[in-house]
Amino acid sequence: MSTTCQTVASHDAMISLQGVNKWYGEFQVLRQIDLEVNAGERIVICGPSGSGKSTMIRCINRLGEHQHGRIVVDGIELTDDLRRIETVRRKVGMVFQGFNLFPHLTVLENLTLGPTWVLKQPLEDARDTAMKYLTRVRIPDQAAKYPGQLSGGQQQRVAIARSLCMQPKVILFDEPRSALDPEMVKEVLDVMVSLAEESRVTMLCVTHEMAFARRVADRVIFMDQGRIVEQNDPETFFTRPENERAVQFLNQIL
Repeated sequence: MSTTCQTVASHDAMISLQGVNKWYGEFQVLRQIDLEVNAGERIVICGPSGSGKSTMIRCINRLGEHQHGRIVVDGIELTDDLRRIETVRRKVGMVFQGFNLFPHLTVLENLTLGPTWVLKQPLEDARDTAMKYLTRVRIPDQAAKYPGQLSGGQQQRVAIARSLCMQPKVILFDEPRSALDPEMVKEVLDVMVSLAEESRVTMLCVTHEMAFARRVADRVIFMDQGRIVEQNDPETFFTRPENERAVQFLNQIL
């Protein structure tokens, strides 16, 4: 079933973008984006550089502000209301390209900071949760180290664990392998695959790792020039892409 340039409608939508547009000055980076993501769905977003992929997911937790249209996350529409923004950010975790860990805090302190300050968890409970997720991303032995003592792959796994510690309903990944050396990419992707297979958290991942998309994604979205020009299940997208721009893109990276 083709879903090219169409919204997948569902009453169970965790995320809904309706007619979303965004400009940087006179340059329009998002053009009439319509997208619905169901609870527990795993979405991979790909496309050429500058197509609006990262901008779109950053708008979902208001790290980027859209100028027109509606974005609704778990029933809450994102507006200029700071209380709504804070509520949505408690539900939406984000793993950045550059890790964004506090260098002066240990791994364990990085993981407990959000839960104790934002979620008001007792420190002992936050530590237990942090160790659970460090074990899940396979680095519990690194808890007492500082980020600068870790490899890039280990830092990225800490960033994933930190996001999980906030108990999000949604996790956004913004090209999580782009800051890594090639030999570290596999270890991070293995953690992400494991997370996707074990958890029903809703995931949106901007990446060019097509093997990851084939294995994990429920749906692949292809963007070009600020638009969603094709979306489909991985098998259909990779074997029978319908948009000519998507065909060219896949021919270049596969």
